Amino acid sequence: MATTYFSKRNLHFLLHEVFKAEELTKYDYFSAHDRETFNLVIDSATYIADTLMHPYLKDVDRNQPELKNGQVTVHPKIKEYLKAMGEAGLIGAGFPFEHGGQQLPEMISSTVGFIVMAANNGMMYTGLTSGAAHLITSFGSPELSETYVPNLLAGIWQGTMALTEPQAGSSLSDVTTSATPQPDGSYKIKGQKVFISAGDHDAAENIIHLMLARIDGAPKGTKGISLFVVPKYRPDGLIDNDVTSTGVYHKMGQKGVPAMHLTMGSNDNTIGYLVGQPHQGLPYMFQMMNEARIGVGMTAAAIATAAYYAALEYAKERPQSRRLNQKNQLDAPQTPIINHPDVRRMLLFQKAVTEGALSLLLEAARLYDISEVAEGEEKENAFLLLDLLMPVAKSYPSEMGVQSVSQSLQTFGGYGFTEDFPVEQLYRDIRITPIYEGTTGIQAQDLLGRKMTMKGGKAPQLLFAEISKTIADASTHADLKPYADQLTAELKRTQEVMASLMPYAQQGDIERYLSDATLFLDLFGIVVVAWQWLKQAVVAKQALLTQNPQSDELAFYEGKIHTMKFYFHYEVPKTLGLAVRLKDPEVLTIVTEKELAL
Repeated sequence: MATTYFSKRNLHFLLHEVFKAEELTKYDYFSAHDRETFNLVIDSATYIADTLMHPYLKDVDRNQPELKNGQVTVHPKIKEYLKAMGEAGLIGAGFPFEHGGQQLPEMISSTVGFIVMAANNGMMYTGLTSGAAHLITSFGSPELSETYVPNLLAGIWQGTMALTEPQAGSSLSDVTTSATPQPDGSYKIKGQKVFISAGDHDAAENIIHLMLARIDGAPKGTKGISLFVVPKYRPDGLIDNDVTSTGVYHKMGQKGVPAMHLTMGSNDNTIGYLVGQPHQGLPYMFQMMNEARIGVGMTAAAIATAAYYAALEYAKERPQSRRLNQKNQLDAPQTPIINHPDVRRMLLFQKAVTEGALSLLLEAARLYDISEVAEGEEKENAFLLLDLLMPVAKSYPSEMGVQSVSQSLQTFGGYGFTEDFPVEQLYRDIRITPIYEGTTGIQAQDLLGRKMTMKGGKAPQLLFAEISKTIADASTHADLKPYADQLTAELKRTQEVMASLMPYAQQGDIERYLSDATLFLDLFGIVVVAWQWLKQAVVAKQALLTQNPQSDELAFYEGKIHTMKFYFHYEVPKTLGLAVRLKDPEVLTIVTEKELAL
């Protein structure tokens, strides 16, 4: 198994050189921290990942959860991992001090998530717990916080998001789980939930579900959905709460995390506790969605990164054939496959995708932090930019991560298709990420249908202004200016595509306007990640000019610029074909009266 699964040097480059994470400590909320504390947290996460997670990557995959006699057993190392993360304060890294957290920026807490998911995404438990706890602290009563949050952040209890039902996946307006008010202010819950990650297991003493349900008599649709805390065991003595595990799904990947089918109220005795106000369940969930989608993007980027380093290590060690200019020299020794141009192309593609995606995600995390702690126009602009970038930050790492891991597997050749190496598992693991927390199609409709036009198009105007700053910085360096000019042309192309699509929206033909929204998301994602790569190249160029780096550091910075060039030469031109399709008046995907047989 590969010994390296992420680059701490790259993390430090992005956090401290590109995004200057320590500048967040100028805000009072983060003032207790500095660069040293940020790095200590990263070191702590790395230690746990190295000792309790990465060595068990295959073992967790091959010894998946089992449901027997109503009890779900998981790999024993998961309990150790949860305890270690709780004791290190990493489950509550981003929580306020008053809730027992470390009050760290999302930039740092999401970096922790990246590290542990790169090590072993089959232990995807703590992110679910912190998400559930965050909902309680944000919208629940002080009593709910006092009852549930300490044990959640300590890794003693597990948190889940119990949204999906057999008939209600992306369409949460169709949720039918019911909530009947009780005289003491609690509710009796009845219904079924499916695909609930970590929905039951023996590594935690209690499972705390944040569950969507409909109060009796509530309005139909999304306006009638409320949010409840529904524990497996009631906290007063850990009494059984009539939440039954009726099935565990056998998944393609991420097999270490049980995906549960849950039944509530089989004995009419499942008690739930309302979070916040009635009928506000979806608004509460969506307010947490930015954080959740950063988490999914980080998971995808992490898995793809682990696969990239496995492929890179293999390519350096695996001899095969001779270099192209020596193919007729049969007495020449075989060369490591990394010396073959096509293998280098695959590796550069993986590096471009993974490091570009991680940069975008840290950009989103930085905007999240500013939107939470800044004031006035700075706060508003950060939120608008974050809102605009969120569909890309979730979908680009997921969709392109799948392609990247595919190229990792291809680098291994036939060996990649076997269980002897980790990439076949990582290929299975990453495939769920374009589905989690809103499918790519949902993200595309959100971007084109709402984000690009909200507030008169202010968000894309802000984004293009930020990109223009990077273009200006790059233009001061002669060898970067051609790429700055290329990105300028891509901004113009994006605006032209929007101009060609807007008449459909203005005429009320929303189906036509959104018919190829996913292609627009692809185009927009390529441009946004090109911005991230140009931003990295500017910092690398400045370091080369001012620091006189030697050896490994020299190679690191030169590698950044080389990968940026690769991205602009190999990935950015793909926008040409996307733009042609998006501007074409003929549409082929809308159902007509005379639908073609499929």
